[in-house]
Amino acid sequence: MSDATTAPTAPTALTATELLDVTGGPAPTAVPVGSAAVTAAVEGPDAFAVQIADQIESFIIAVAEIAKGDDPDSAVPHLLLQISQLLLAGGRLGAHEDVVPEERYEPDTGPEPDMDGLRDGLARLLEPVDVYSEVFDPYVPRAMPVACRISDDLADIVTDLRHGMAHYRAGRVSEALWWWQFSYLSNWGPTAGAALRAVQSLVAHVRLDTPLAELDGLDTDTEVEDGDLERQAGRVMAVEIAAPLGLRPDPA
Repeated sequence: MSDATTAPTAPTALTATELLDVTGGPAPTAVPVGSAAVTAAVEGPDAFAVQIADQIESFIIAVAEIAKGDDPDSAVPHLLLQISQLLLAGGRLGAHEDVVPEERYEPDTGPEPDMDGLRDGLARLLEPVDVYSEVFDPYVPRAMPVACRISDDLADIVTDLRHGMAHYRAGRVSEALWWWQFSYLSNWGPTAGAALRAVQSLVAHVRLDTPLAELDGLDTDTEVEDGDLERQAGRVMAVEIAAPLGLRPDPA
């Protein structure tokens, strides 16, 4: 029998103090890297489904709380954490073998929830850095950047996740996993990846004290000529940044 003092220790999560250093405020509890995957392998598909559902539900609840605007000073760092954690669940779904639902046709989950309140709350909170540009498929040659909104992205992601959650809560676990896996690959995964890059860029500008360039007319509601978005890529944020983000226009 090996000595307990020499046994390997499990990976540890960030401490609360370390998370506060990163975010400037309280944050959700971190999960030790690799622990969920090990648990799923040992306990089987039921444990995997429970873990994915828990991660997804945590994201839905957290984004709804952020959208209320009660703590605008930490909204962007918290979104960085929440989207990153959600993409961990997405990565596990993507790496998992194809889920085959028990029923041939998808059961009706009822009307889709109204996301306007969530979308509007996030849009107000993120003004004027809501709009950014993104190339969604890096393997399309000479793909043109498109204008997007973080608030729209998050509302669309939550819509996809809640659709699967309706199946999960109704006891249709394989249907929920199938939907989350399919929609991760086809919709909410790419959308979350794009939103994460935008939010990470915001945090980087704050931490590195580099003012954002001029928005220069980029808007999802504006028709543009061919080449305009390409020239505007990299100049997707406003000079006037909200005080909670800690950014100021370049005096030069």
